[in-house]
Amino acid sequence: MIISHKHKFIFVKTKKTAGTSIEIALSKICGNEDIITSISQKDEIIRKEYSQRTAQNDKIPINKYSKFDFIKSLSQRNMLRFYNHMPCSEIKRFVSKQVWDDYYKFTIDRNPFDKVVSLYYWSGGDKKFNGIYEFLISREKETFVNFNSFDIYTINDIVAVDTIYKYENINSICSDIAENLQLKETLALPTYKAKSHTRKVNNYRDVLDEKSIELIKNIFAREIKLLGYEY
Repeated sequence: MIISHKHKFIFVKTKKTAGTSIEIALSKICGNEDIITSISQKDEIIRKEYSQRTAQNDKIPINKYSKFDFIKSLSQRNMLRFYNHMPCSEIKRFVSKQVWDDYYKFTIDRNPFDKVVSLYYWSGGDKKFNGIYEFLISREKETFVNFNSFDIYTINDIVAVDTIYKYENINSICSDIAENLQLKETLALPTYKAKSHTRKVNNYRDVLDEKSIELIKNIFAREIKLLGYEY
């Protein structure tokens, strides 16, 4: 997640949507006062090489704390921080009204059928599970909680960002962001693919059976309806 005061944008990061690659690209144009949240140690090394930046300014100001936040901070013996995949509901609570209202807020989502297949192979695939339906049944609740994007970019089921880019249009996302932010710098994705080596089948239709399709429709019903995705 990034809050850029230099370019007046908030990047809301979802999961399994090329978010880390976009975040690394955006980090390159950030200023010293911008908020950049932590990613994995491996990806931080790549971000440092690509953009000369790593996580910065991610501590939440104490004057933004609620009573519950103070208790949580004391129990953890640490200041609260902005974090990776932070939902809009929390981001909004910890920034000023002017920042939230005026900054360009954007995110990325992905066809849930394709996202689940990507997640399946990332989680071990055929070596660990007896097919994708078994994977979904064994991790249905976890899949919904951890990989649905809807609760990240909405507040009370209402879309809270200005633009939801589609992962399927990844090649044009950077140019569109640059245009919306009126950037003078070129915005380009890093050349590495963080986890692409784990996926063995490119076309999700070659993996999903009818039971899996119906389960995915139920788990990701809100994203499918909102963004018009279909099998």
